[in-house]
Amino acid sequence: MTDPALDAEALRERAVASLITARDRTTLLTSCVDEPELTAQHSPLMSPLVWDLAHIGNQEEQWLLRAVAGHEAIRPEIDGLYDAFEHPRAERPSLPLLPPDEARRYAADVRGRALDVLEAAAFDGTRLTEAGFAFGMIAQHEQQHDETMLITHQLRRGPRALTAPDPEPVPLFTGPSEVLVPGGPFTMGTSDEPWALDNERPAHRREVAPFRIDTTPVTNAAYQAFIADGGYDEPRWWTAEGWAHVRRNAITAPLFWRRDGGQWLRRRFGVTEAVPPDEPVLHLCWYEADAYARWAGRRLPTEAEWEKAARYDPAGDRSARYPWGDAEPTPEHANLGQRHLRPAPAGSYPAGESPLGVRQLIGDVWEWTSSDFLPYPGFRAFPYKEYSEVFFGPGHKVLRGGSFAVDAVACRGTFRNWDLPVRRQIFSGFRTARSEEI
Repeated sequence: MTDPALDAEALRERAVASLITARDRTTLLTSCVDEPELTAQHSPLMSPLVWDLAHIGNQEEQWLLRAVAGHEAIRPEIDGLYDAFEHPRAERPSLPLLPPDEARRYAADVRGRALDVLEAAAFDGTRLTEAGFAFGMIAQHEQQHDETMLITHQLRRGPRALTAPDPEPVPLFTGPSEVLVPGGPFTMGTSDEPWALDNERPAHRREVAPFRIDTTPVTNAAYQAFIADGGYDEPRWWTAEGWAHVRRNAITAPLFWRRDGGQWLRRRFGVTEAVPPDEPVLHLCWYEADAYARWAGRRLPTEAEWEKAARYDPAGDRSARYPWGDAEPTPEHANLGQRHLRPAPAGSYPAGESPLGVRQLIGDVWEWTSSDFLPYPGFRAFPYKEYSEVFFGPGHKVLRGGSFAVDAVACRGTFRNWDLPVRRQIFSGFRTARSEEI
């Protein structure tokens, strides 16, 4: 029998490590530019970096200090300023936000108190504290905002502010272009992953017909072939909404790409470089991914197909936490955590391959699916409706798998991301699928 005290200590250590990792990353993202860059809005799609910084602290205060520990509010007057639903991103620069130094002090004060709460936490009694859920939720929340801030860094103009080593070079992938995923039921979602969020729950059986899916994400070279074949000029590849969108916005290539003579260039975190042919294509909206798939005679996988390809182990007829099994990710498994500032070449990370032979399902690029963001059977909003429930419906498409900008705490085989089908600033790519003829 497992000693409950040992379980509690392991949970405490995991929560502390996750919170510290997130805060170290937040510090990096907000200390590498000067104050005017922190307070500026680099795109109407994104908040000023200083808003994210104080919002992170405010959410931590509300959930860990007030909801879990029952403490009095430290700065109740700022709750409204940092309520993501009260103020759209475009208007946040006009708010009386905390200046950078004050935002840093506030976030640090909250964190010190939160670690004291964590030190005394019993991890029982309520669903919010069971298995340290609230602490995991806050670590994930901060990492999600860290990814948002990294997107802001990609959008900002000016010299490079961030650096990271490139992924290890790998030989050109020569494996099969697609793999067969057998038909039949599998377990989708989770009921026992302690820090899983409400939209990942509950676990349920899902029937999936046999299909084939790309072994790796679609590459820049493959997408360039679509462009060269007039993909952006041929309405038959596009949905009516997608065609109207690319025409209205004069979209002719992925975001941050431009043509220079006979070469495609891209801007990546302040540096202009040649588009690497073997890297997964990045910064595409759902409409572009869907159009490419139609042009290729294929389609985007459904969310259920994607998860079966990522989690199903036919040998044990079970769904694992990750493509490689239940173990936490390591640098050999996947490109996560802003360790690199780009996707790894297609075919990288053989240790992260699924039992069915699919690679790079976790990390590198978020992958668009064909599915709308909808609740699972038996869904219950927790701990607040605004995390998932208000986004359900046909307006948002599901993305899966995470990107190089995602930390492992906020990425697993059941994790669901979603966005509007027009979004391109996110670290999004895709892979294609086709139905298996029976």
